[in-house]
Amino acid sequence: MRAHPTEAEKHLWSLLRDRRLAAFKFRRQQVIEPYIVDFICLEQRLIVEADGSHHADSEDDARRDAFLRIQGFRVLRFWNNDISLQRSAVADAIFAELTSPHPPVASRRAPPSPARGEGYGD
Repeated sequence: MRAHPTEAEKHLWSLLRDRRLAAFKFRRQQVIEPYIVDFICLEQRLIVEADGSHHADSEDDARRDAFLRIQGFRVLRFWNNDISLQRSAVADAIFAELTSPHPPVASRRAPPSPARGEGYGD
């Protein structure tokens, strides 16, 4: 975990902290083994990342995002420059994601049980 956030992370945190965005609770620098995410709303299973230029075309980020999606999270990534210069658009995009339906995590849904006759002829 970093003790010194980037300017973009400071801007995002000022938007997300203390339930400032539509009363949704966000946490900063949350561990989701083996990763640490920038910001997370556990209630909506939404992760928000602030990315600098070193993230461009990053295969590590693609693997990380795939892992987090398998865990049932949605991941939004914003360029640091956009966070600094287009705060309103970034806030609107996060709000839209927070308020859009999110399908349940696959691991929370039990498949039909053929032993109990479920799933046949439905």
